[in-house]
Amino acid sequence: MTAAPAAPLVRLVDDDPDLLDAQMQALHLAGFRGEAFTDPAEALAGLGPDWPGVVLSDVRMPGMDGFQLFERIHALDPDLPVILLTGHGDVPMAVAALKQGVYDFLAKPVGGGTLAAALARAASSRALVLENRALRRQQQDSAVRETRLIGQSPFMQHLRETVARVAEAGGDVLILGPGGSGKETVARAIHRQSPRRARAFVHVACAALDEARFEAEMLGTEPQGRNPRTPGRLEAAHRGTLYLDEIDALAPALQARLLALIEAREIQPSGTAAPRPLDLRIIASSCADLERLMREGAFRSDLYYRLSGAVLSLPPLAERREDIPELFRHFLLAAASRLDLPVAPVTGAVKARLAGHGWPGNLRELRQFAESHALGLTPFDPPAGGGDAPGLSDLVAEYEAELIREALRLAQGNATQAMARLRLPRKTFYDKLARHGIKPADFRPG
Repeated sequence: MTAAPAAPLVRLVDDDPDLLDAQMQALHLAGFRGEAFTDPAEALAGLGPDWPGVVLSDVRMPGMDGFQLFERIHALDPDLPVILLTGHGDVPMAVAALKQGVYDFLAKPVGGGTLAAALARAASSRALVLENRALRRQQQDSAVRETRLIGQSPFMQHLRETVARVAEAGGDVLILGPGGSGKETVARAIHRQSPRRARAFVHVACAALDEARFEAEMLGTEPQGRNPRTPGRLEAAHRGTLYLDEIDALAPALQARLLALIEAREIQPSGTAAPRPLDLRIIASSCADLERLMREGAFRSDLYYRLSGAVLSLPPLAERREDIPELFRHFLLAAASRLDLPVAPVTGAVKARLAGHGWPGNLRELRQFAESHALGLTPFDPPAGGGDAPGLSDLVAEYEAELIREALRLAQGNATQAMARLRLPRKTFYDKLARHGIKPADFRPG
């Protein structure tokens, strides 16, 4: 089970012990964690860029007043929220405090609801600051910018183990999965972990090859005038890895020609006098059902069996939703680094989008969303026919629907188990199913 998030932390500073005790009790009842200090100088201990809470301080205190305390805190971390309370405040004092960077300024007596709301806003702001600082630190880590298999879902943990075994084994590999599911990333991970890692990884877009271009692309071109001979893809991949992207896009005649070339284990490039040995590993990928294409005569069975020494099947992103936040952060960091931009805040609206959207374009769509966010573009564009972007109620409904779907996925369509997981009464649960158009039967195996 995922641990519940910790209650927001508030450091209380007031020289009146009785008032401090009363405030601590009120904050505890409102769901906050409190740290009490009667001495402002002692309250500075431990504060800094990584401290996760907010400070609530009285203004009128001996030795060091609230404004002086704020200045000391502001010097430690300008983004640490400080809320000041006073019984003697006026508008000019409040305006001056806010201009100096005080997060909020409240006059005594302040209602419990008003104070709790101000503290909740400050705590949310602090959490966002710390999250984005962590992202910036990761941005400086070169390992994050490398192409790697990201995610902690059971599927991704198993995939990393499988890739390590397949990479070491050295045989050919066939990677299947929907468009944008990360097939090329997996192919590069296999190459990077294999004994061939020091040699070339040569990408061939099979959809771009026709009969007129096939020979030149795969075997190279002869010298023409002052232009030297151009080596082909097979020669470039010698002792390395040849990646055949969208292998199903090759016409049957070209499938036969490709099979003959790789089965021969040698090539005679254009313009050369003798054959040369060919030592390469082949990784092919496809979005299509190749076994169905074989039955229909659209894909050669001999090529299929030549390529499918190991077959890896990748699911759509919607089937490993727990990986989406980490993937989004990775893409956001990469975009910010490439565009030389600061890391954009991951707001609540963005988190709702990540949790509620179906991502039919898989990783490709998620990467594009991250790049748009890095550029400061609105993550919720108005519909093509006009109208407004989704409001708060739409985002909440979308998020609620996704939580229900996730509970049903985990319960394999068992409504009773999903209700228990969500802690919802039966009538409420089925009302929400009807409202969102969700059917438990869609989540049952088979």
